Amino acid sequence: MKLETLAVHAGYTPEPTTKAVAVPIYQTVSYAFENTQHGADLFDLKVVGNIYTRIMNPTQDVLEKRVAALEGGVGGLALASGQAAITYAILTIAEAGDNIVSASTLYGGTYNLFAHTLPQYGIGVR
Repeated sequence: MKLETLAVHAGYTPEPTTKAVAVPIYQTVSYAFENTQHGADLFDLKVVGNIYTRIMNPTQDVLEKRVAALEGGVGGLALASGQAAITYAILTIAEAGDNIVSASTLYGGTYNLFAHTLPQYGIGVR
């Protein structure tokens, strides 16, 4: 597909009831479970589904899939801020005992993450 088509349509299939092609905005915080076992299976990641909007939201899911399609990736993760993205990226690739080499000219929040928070997890930054 062309980039323009992916930008408009990737990651979303019109829902069967209304056939609407625009992605709906789900303004909910929580989701109903079919029963307690269904809820347990969702939290155990045994089945795919919505648990809580900060963990997964259908609107955010479309955004993540659309950006992944545009970038040629297999998945994406949308976060609330750039600082959250930086933290997730570092914690994905580094663990206690690792060292990160960084420029010294950083955004203040990133500087504090590197200078104060990561060392508490055993991750050094130079």
